[in-house]
Amino acid sequence: MKGGVDLDTPLFPENTRRIIITPAPAAKNTFFYIHEAGEMSADRNTSIHNSRIQAYMLAAITGGHGKLTLENDSFILSKGDCFLIDCRSTALFQNAGSEKWEIMWIYFSGSTSEQYYDYFLSQSRNVFRPHNFDKVVSAISKIIEINEKKSSCADILTSKYIVDLLTIALTSNSGDSQHDSALGQKLSAVHDYIDEFFCEELSLEMLSSRFYISKFHLTREYKRIYGMTIFQHIITARINYGKKLLRFTDKSVEEIAHMCGFNDQSYFARQFKKSENLTCLSYRKMWRE
Repeated sequence: MKGGVDLDTPLFPENTRRIIITPAPAAKNTFFYIHEAGEMSADRNTSIHNSRIQAYMLAAITGGHGKLTLENDSFILSKGDCFLIDCRSTALFQNAGSEKWEIMWIYFSGSTSEQYYDYFLSQSRNVFRPHNFDKVVSAISKIIEINEKKSSCADILTSKYIVDLLTIALTSNSGDSQHDSALGQKLSAVHDYIDEFFCEELSLEMLSSRFYISKFHLTREYKRIYGMTIFQHIITARINYGKKLLRFTDKSVEEIAHMCGFNDQSYFARQFKKSENLTCLSYRKMWRE
């Protein structure tokens, strides 16, 4: 079995559309790129599994029901569901209903694929259900189409559509639906409050008390939804404001530090250097020359 589909299945030749790509060195060094992309309609005797290749698989269920089995988990999926998996781990996808199931997929890699995947898993499980499912189907279709035609821009466009797919995956479980619950609404209020009052004295204890949420839930759920800790959000907001003041005012670093909410100039300077890999004055000079 190669490439992930059971080649012994009699339906394979008639019901599968597939492309296999050998990316150019420039594509490997610069872009996201695919190893394979395809779509198929199959009965209960057909299965897809990873071949332990150095790649990631993103798939969309376009009809029927399927069962995704990972090393320590399993999911029943239906039309509108998607999954993203690391092909180096054990995974199996097969029919889970009486009717035929339909699936579209890509196997992809790229210099930052692992970082995207790790971030995705920090926010979600392997399965997601995007509200803009049609865009997932369209992106995979475009990837297949441009590579079948061997367009001169195929590598660039393929990378663009892979980024689109990853963006949908990363935002599917952190969009508006995250704020539907009472907890989600509180976290959104905390986020907005920090954006407005980052220059003031803020602490986990104060935010917990103000928004009637335990420090434990605030810490854990805030990072899960926003991808950063409360502390990181406060520091980032202050550094951003500091950059604005350094570029567009002649105020001293000490004055700017206090305006941004730092009581200690040296602490502001350290955080700024850590964020920008430049000193405050070097940053100012860079933008004014």
